[in-house]
Amino acid sequence: MSNETVKWYASWFDTPYYHQLYKNRDYTEAKRFMDNLTQHLSIQENETILDLACGKGRHSIYLNSLGYDVTGVDLSQNSIHHAQKFKNERLRFDVHDMTKAYTSKFQFVFNLFTSFGYFEDEEDNLNTIKGIKSDLKENGIGVIDFLNANFIIDNLIPEETKIVDDITFNIKRFVKNGFIHKQIDFKDQGQDFSFTEKVKAITLDQFKSYFENAGLTLLEVFGDYNLSKFHSTTSPRLILIFQ
Repeated sequence: MSNETVKWYASWFDTPYYHQLYKNRDYTEAKRFMDNLTQHLSIQENETILDLACGKGRHSIYLNSLGYDVTGVDLSQNSIHHAQKFKNERLRFDVHDMTKAYTSKFQFVFNLFTSFGYFEDEEDNLNTIKGIKSDLKENGIGVIDFLNANFIIDNLIPEETKIVDDITFNIKRFVKNGFIHKQIDFKDQGQDFSFTEKVKAITLDQFKSYFENAGLTLLEVFGDYNLSKFHSTTSPRLILIFQ
């Protein structure tokens, strides 16, 4: 059921299987990160946050519960349809392509949980950074929470099997053409499925180049959700704060 004419993230993220495979993710860690980040940035309740590539809205919903005015956007219509169930006067969701500027401006733009670097065309990565700049109010702050490519590649698990709700997901990981690949094969109701997640192994220096091209300034770099100092070989995350 692989369709090369459709961008992989537009098809895989829109299937129920994606959410099924990852349904047991630890949300406690995500909440701790949001607590640490909002406190570090001293975000006030009257300030606005754009959650860019929000998926089903788990970060948006939690940020809103902390008192913030949040807009969550994502390319996946199915994810946004799900997220709409949680909307209120200070929480809204919209379908949006993050390579383009949104229709409103925000004090903060968050791009969380490795929701960057999916694009085949390198220009789209830079366009996304330029889009974030356009989405920010004057003196607004952007945050990208990305994987640390060096750490991930050094600690890659080549093969594993996960059984979720009686479906056996066979997962293979490898690096090819500058991308970290995760191939996911499984069978359901007698039909074979195959999807591939693909994230560009973008380094800190490459992000610095994007920011320079977009006219943004890198302010801080952290290496995990506790906002510890970034180390290129040992940090699991690459968290960038910029203006």
